[in-house]
Amino acid sequence: MPPALRPSADDIVKMLAANVHIGTKNLEPQMARYSFKRRSDGVYVMNLASFWEKLTLAARVIVAIENPADVCVISARPFGTRSIFKYAQYTGAQYLPNRYTPGTFTNQITKKFMEPRLVIVTDPRTDHQVPLKHARLLTLFLGLILLSIGYP
Repeated sequence: MPPALRPSADDIVKMLAANVHIGTKNLEPQMARYSFKRRSDGVYVMNLASFWEKLTLAARVIVAIENPADVCVISARPFGTRSIFKYAQYTGAQYLPNRYTPGTFTNQITKKFMEPRLVIVTDPRTDHQVPLKHARLLTLFLGLILLSIGYP
């Protein structure tokens, strides 16, 4: 990783203060490589280096979209709703809270029809309808799991 993209000591302190390294008691097999260790209470701790690498990759993909209105953030889970509202408020992106309505990206007759260039979901398992049906439509899909290392 280039020196400009490496985390500074201040970045590490901020991530630790925000508890982004704390996961849940469940660990998906695909997430095992991002886990650092398991605490005595059964909670998994995330590897901050791996987290930073994926966060940097996601940021580079998001920045590549010229028009923020071409980005759509989706969260069907309650804990991600506030996050997508804030993201949309500060960046000007479109958002779909709570439940994704099938046809939003394909049916031009609907009131909420949109054609985003980038779709960001907070939990790919919950929002599984979006990537499976619409990744083939030349929409770039980016799944971010920022709040847990596994699924409760």
